[in-house]
Amino acid sequence: MDDEGTRLDGRYRLERRIAVGGAAEVWRGRDETLGRTVAVKVILTDGGASLVRAEARAVAALAHPNIAEVFDVGVWKTPQGPSLPYLVMEFADGRTLAQHLRTGPLDWRIGVRVCAEVSAGLAAAHVADLVHRDVKPANVILTPYGAKVLDFGISVTAGSSDRLADGTILGTPAFMAPERFHGAPAAPATDMYALGVLLFLCLAGRLPFPPPPRSGDLIAPPSVAGLPPLPPIKDLPDEVAEVCLSCLDPNPDARPTSFAAALLLAEAVDARVHLPPLADPVPEDPVPPWTDTAAEASTDIGHTLPDGAGVIVGRHRA
Repeated sequence: MDDEGTRLDGRYRLERRIAVGGAAEVWRGRDETLGRTVAVKVILTDGGASLVRAEARAVAALAHPNIAEVFDVGVWKTPQGPSLPYLVMEFADGRTLAQHLRTGPLDWRIGVRVCAEVSAGLAAAHVADLVHRDVKPANVILTPYGAKVLDFGISVTAGSSDRLADGTILGTPAFMAPERFHGAPAAPATDMYALGVLLFLCLAGRLPFPPPPRSGDLIAPPSVAGLPPLPPIKDLPDEVAEVCLSCLDPNPDARPTSFAAALLLAEAVDARVHLPPLADPVPEDPVPPWTDTAAEASTDIGHTLPDGAGVIVGRHRA
């Protein structure tokens, strides 16, 4: 991508790169027609146009304060020749949950409130029959107006195959429900498992289970034998721990719905004292993936092995 000042289609001026991934860059930009700050996601890989359309259609069907809104899509014909699809979104001014968690676990009231709002956003998606499939700290941004769920780029319709035609599964293994490794169709319950990991991370400052073992590009299904106990947390309501561990249940049918989890978590916070302020996150380089900290923010793309054992072969993307 070019430097700051680039204009997409003469309307969206790119001001500052704010995120870089294996397939896309996200820029803070300026909509010079409407005079507002926006986030511009530019897809850098082949087949990007279909990814942009899919994400735009998914989010356009949703209207919820805890989901970042999509404003526009387009294809920018660069001076160098290649055409780059882009997605123009609401600019959510804040820091990601991954950035906040670099300093350790959150005050339980903040962590529970954030997860209640994430669950509320997921509930809106689930009502629309969408499964996010990549709920993780890097895809949650905390703004002065609450948490917002980002990146519906790999969302699918509930009940559809969770794998591509060649057997590829998409997502971040540390947040993937066990059934996803074994070919189960896409379901809201898999998002709820990810929410349980997210909530555990907010409360404990670490993942509930060791990341799925990997050898080179091989990633094995996670071991989830026995539900992990939360560390002692002063004044943490019992219902919060129950929601967290229920979300992590290996049986998808035992997990709460997104609506129920949002309601229970919000009530648990509202019944207590006012929220303390968030401490400013420590600016630092991203923590390497597959540590047991909350800064884990990578996405892996994998393929099932021919024997169908559920082990996946993946290539890491930052």
